[in-house]
Amino acid sequence: MMLGRGLDARDNQTRQVRDTVSNVEKHFGELCQIFAAYVRKTARLRDKADLLVNEIYAYAATETPSLKLGLKNFADEFAKLQDYRQAEVERLEAKVVDPLKSYGTIVKLKRDDLKATLTAKNREAKQLSQLERTRQRNPSDRHIILQG
Repeated sequence: MMLGRGLDARDNQTRQVRDTVSNVEKHFGELCQIFAAYVRKTARLRDKADLLVNEIYAYAATETPSLKLGLKNFADEFAKLQDYRQAEVERLEAKVVDPLKSYGTIVKLKRDDLKATLTAKNREAKQLSQLERTRQRNPSDRHIILQG
């Protein structure tokens, strides 16, 4: 009777760990994909802005001196904004996306550990049920029960 409660507690604990691993696997995978897409789109936006800056410089080269100066100043400031965008892309990759990717490896290792634990638990439960069957068949033969 006491043994059954111990197994039930372990079953509950194993179920909780399995549910936690599955939940983390699902949500961290989604987070990683969304953040990676956000970083890619931010990088594309930065690339488009760089094209815009180049076009502004090209246009400024064809204009009068006063408009040329205004356009170049605007292009310079806009280029500085893109430097900040580049820093954002690099920080997001280093501080968010890469750690989330590494967490995927950790989750896979935990899932493997959980599978090994479940296999051992199932093997133990099978041995206990065999022992119980042997004990019920031969209640007085302790020698066979101790070997089981």
